[in-house]
Amino acid sequence: MFSKLKEVESRYQELEKLLSDPTVVTRQNLYQKYAKEHADLRDLVDAYRDYEKTSERIEEGQQLLRGDDEELKEIVREELPELRNQLAELEERLKILLLPKDPNDDRNVFLEIRAGTGGDEAGLFVGDLFRMYARYAETRCWKVEVVSSTPSGGVGGFKEIIASIAGQGAFSQLKYESGVHRVQRVPITEAQGRIHTSAVTVAIMPEADEVEVTIDPNDLRIDVFHSSGHGGQSVNTTDSAVRITHLPTGLVVSCQDEKSQLKNKAKGMKVLRARLLDIMVKKQNEEISEARKSQVGSGDRSERIRTYNFPQGRVTDHRVGLTLYSLENILGGEIQEFVDALTAHYQAESLKQSTN
Repeated sequence: MFSKLKEVESRYQELEKLLSDPTVVTRQNLYQKYAKEHADLRDLVDAYRDYEKTSERIEEGQQLLRGDDEELKEIVREELPELRNQLAELEERLKILLLPKDPNDDRNVFLEIRAGTGGDEAGLFVGDLFRMYARYAETRCWKVEVVSSTPSGGVGGFKEIIASIAGQGAFSQLKYESGVHRVQRVPITEAQGRIHTSAVTVAIMPEADEVEVTIDPNDLRIDVFHSSGHGGQSVNTTDSAVRITHLPTGLVVSCQDEKSQLKNKAKGMKVLRARLLDIMVKKQNEEISEARKSQVGSGDRSERIRTYNFPQGRVTDHRVGLTLYSLENILGGEIQEFVDALTAHYQAESLKQSTN
């Protein structure tokens, strides 16, 4: 591990020289490439340098213990346990930082939320989860834009909502949100006050570049129609809404939120590319390891990654066994504790796999 770290530090120093080279500065594409590589290595190099400094302090302390100064030796005895703990923590951090980085971590994402079992109540919870993610994005200064939405029945809510979330590290923070989210509460339509259980599926997909997912125009069927809003009323009188069908896979994307047919088509193509990339990545993951599969599920109540229990005011993530009794705050966008716990969990899983 440490020979690898020395190589990384050497490369980091080389990049620092390149970034100050006038010939590189004038070539913007090359400069940006080196600047990104330099930024990607910074945390690893900083941790390695901290590790080296801590190791040196421990070695110096051990030498002082062999001396004759009893007062100094007493100080060193008090410091050494803390320094050894710091060294162990830095070593674990280095192992995590050395794990292969997910190439999608820095990408923007498409968020898709769909009502599963539970009828109108599931549709209402689609709206609740969308607001939760939108508020979380706001705290991170990310931009949220609704791409497409399909209203549910007269009580409000959505059968489906798709949004783009643009911001630094969006996929790295949201990628573990994919799956079935279960809600337990008394629906507004329930006269007897009985608790119902409903399910909603969430999918987080990295935005794909055009060069990564090439789509043959001959594989597409594009239909246009009138946009419609809540209650079925026409939003405008032109055929601006677009439905794109990818014939080889059967994927269908509809977009109607823009008044321009061209803008709706452009948004729809972005969603289609993201879905196709998602399919490609899942296929690769299945071939690499069964443990790395990333499936959303059918929306059945029995499949769930997280449960939101309103009567008890708690939210439980079943993958990491974390329960928080702050449901209102979580639905207000305060999901970072879940994000951090899931990231730590899957990093630990990756470490186990890398040592096997």
